[in-house]
Amino acid sequence: MKIIQASVAAPEANVGIVIARFNNFINNSLLDGAIDALKRIGQVKDENITIIWVPGAYELPLAARILTNSGKYDAIVVLGTVIRGGTDHFKYVAGEASSSIANLAITSEVPVTFGILTTENIEQAIERAGTKKGNKGTEAALTALEMINVLKAIKF
Repeated sequence: MKIIQASVAAPEANVGIVIARFNNFINNSLLDGAIDALKRIGQVKDENITIIWVPGAYELPLAARILTNSGKYDAIVVLGTVIRGGTDHFKYVAGEASSSIANLAITSEVPVTFGILTTENIEQAIERAGTKKGNKGTEAALTALEMINVLKAIKF
């Protein structure tokens, strides 16, 4: 039996982080968690981390696709926050962003990880950006690192 498992250390990895400016008071915490995980746990060097800011969650998939197609990155971490409001806007933005990123993750040869919060309210977003429920930015970065190593193990 052959079992492929991988660590999260990837010191030579080039990682792109695509992050939405909208709700940046939450997204900054997601970004801090992702960078901390990449550097401290993954041992990724500063110069191997690229951060791309886009206006909002709806723009995240396009920027992530461009990065995956560039051939410059070993993984893409996508970060953002969509908070439900009083209109259907949440449904369309959250739905399209998540399905587009999922499609990209499936069709790309580069790991694309999902660090978008889709919450009912600001309190839930804060909980998932570094307080009671952990930090989803950290989780997305750790997933990206592990997937870089899993794909290397599969390919070689």
